[in-house]
Amino acid sequence: MNSIKSSLVRKRNRLHSEAGFTLMELLIVISIMLILMLIAIPNMLNLKSEANETSAIQSLHAIYEAETQYQTTYPANGYSCSLSALGGDASAGPPSPEAAQLLQPDLASGEKSGYTFRIVNCTKETVNNQDMYTSYEAIAVPQAVGKTGHRGFCIDMTGEIKSDPTGGTNCTQRLQ
Repeated sequence: MNSIKSSLVRKRNRLHSEAGFTLMELLIVISIMLILMLIAIPNMLNLKSEANETSAIQSLHAIYEAETQYQTTYPANGYSCSLSALGGDASAGPPSPEAAQLLQPDLASGEKSGYTFRIVNCTKETVNNQDMYTSYEAIAVPQAVGKTGHRGFCIDMTGEIKSDPTGGTNCTQRLQ
């Protein structure tokens, strides 16, 4: 009888040990996973803001190209002083100085990839008895500094992009 009882105890112990993880083992695994997540999430957010900054720089290049083309196409106007004039819907008719159809709609709306875009500091001068914009500055600032981007960016009619490390529009640093 003792041999049967000890055999049953061994089977029960074997089944119990094969049943799975103990609560302590599960808590340790969950703790390790939480620590890894706490390390990974900030890195992932930083990658997202870096991608937004790269998109902002490319968008400023697109605005610069659109401004150059606008000035060439509509020389009597000079540069455009609004993103909406550089944009426009192709189904609304042919391009015009008010809707040149040179920018994508999302960029022409002024918001793209966590950044807000505007054209500022336009200078209007009279050239050959005609008022026209002879200079401009396009700016890109993060919608939430530190989350959607860290730096602000500016470009003017010279085509050089500068940055503001604080996320504003005081663009004094050249991009490397």
